[in-house]
Amino acid sequence: MLTHFPAAAPPRFHVLVKPTGATCNLDCAYCFFLSKEMLYPGSRFRMADDLLETYIRQLIEAHQTNEVTIAWQGGEPTLMGLPFFRRAVALAEQYRRPGMTIDYTMQTNGTLLNDEWGEFLAANNFLMGISIDGPREVHDLYRYDKGGGPTFDRVIRGLDMLKRHKVEWNVLCTLHRNNADRPLEIYRFFRDELGAQFIQFIPIVERLTAEQAAATTNLAEPWRSWRDRPLYVLAGDVVTERSVTAAQYGAFLCAVFDEWVRRDVGRVYVQMFDVALANWVGAPSGLCVHSRTCGIALAVEHNGDLYSCDHFVEPAYRLGNIREDHIIELVASDKQRQFGQDKFDALPAYCRTCEVRFACHGGCPKDRFIHTPDGEPGLNYLCAGFKRFFHHVDEAMRFMGRELSMERPPANIMAYMARQDAARPQPAAAPPVARNAPCPCGSGKKYKHCHGRAS
Repeated sequence: MLTHFPAAAPPRFHVLVKPTGATCNLDCAYCFFLSKEMLYPGSRFRMADDLLETYIRQLIEAHQTNEVTIAWQGGEPTLMGLPFFRRAVALAEQYRRPGMTIDYTMQTNGTLLNDEWGEFLAANNFLMGISIDGPREVHDLYRYDKGGGPTFDRVIRGLDMLKRHKVEWNVLCTLHRNNADRPLEIYRFFRDELGAQFIQFIPIVERLTAEQAAATTNLAEPWRSWRDRPLYVLAGDVVTERSVTAAQYGAFLCAVFDEWVRRDVGRVYVQMFDVALANWVGAPSGLCVHSRTCGIALAVEHNGDLYSCDHFVEPAYRLGNIREDHIIELVASDKQRQFGQDKFDALPAYCRTCEVRFACHGGCPKDRFIHTPDGEPGLNYLCAGFKRFFHHVDEAMRFMGRELSMERPPANIMAYMARQDAARPQPAAAPPVARNAPCPCGSGKKYKHCHGRAS
């Protein structure tokens, strides 16, 4: 039982709880977390009932606000089964203080969802994140099951179930070398074919040490399965060839932004664009990646171990165990506070003088492993992409910021962009595209099967 708050305790914080640890029914090639099973040899990878109660009680006690988010992730959390989550909701109701709101979120691959899940999720107002990398041929490239089989159809079945039960959902799409060159195809698939209104784009950056790179014969796919995947730690300055490049990432965001800012503002919410706008107007961004410091987004493993961050589930970043110490003592510990402060303190001089630092803040420390132009270590691998994107959106962000300051909707940017576009000299009409030629949009499809379908 918590009797007092540590002096450095934040009023609220976020925890991703992993009741199955790294266990998953899929075997996605780029998933860094699958290898974390190696940290717990012999474990059953199931959170015990008494630990579940300890976690929920401590999480609620530790919050000095009247809103608490209980966020489930994995691995694949639905492997725990519905009785576990019914128990979790009952415990949250038991321990919540009068006037307190409990929000539930879950990140899932969607393959195990059925109508019974749908009824439960809808009844308890869960926000579900579902992992989809794009259309079938893109999604199935790396997101396969333990037998190497495709998963797209099962994921879409799960998504259809969420829609049927009116469960709130969003898309989490990872960007890698093989889908990042198809920005409009990917975005339009989510918006038009799936009906997504909330989208996150997460860049895949897989690091290798020089020794690991020398030992592999295939940098494009140094491992494909849990059977040959080493314990992933944040070390090395080589990346796999399936990692997205900085140039790809920047170009992808710019292309999607140009479509979104002209037709979808206020209708489709792209996390990166919301974060950018918050930084432009000086509001909290809500995303640690582009905040000045971090340290209030942690991860709890299935056995109660608390880590500094979901991306830093490594022995060096283990803060303790909530069976032994109250979670707020660990969150407010000197070790965790230093972890968060290091995000700013470790910025190289190149970043500190950057004109878009206010929007970027150096990105996530997990990706800071290249050198600045003058040779200082600690530059983010995605720096060039960040810079391109933040410079590209500056005019639009300033406009939307002014609209907000005058209590007008940022969606007014769409009319502004239409006027700007109309005032520009129109390019000469492109020559007609043959029906069997590749579509100019870059989808890889024939024109007649893509943008030439209507004609």
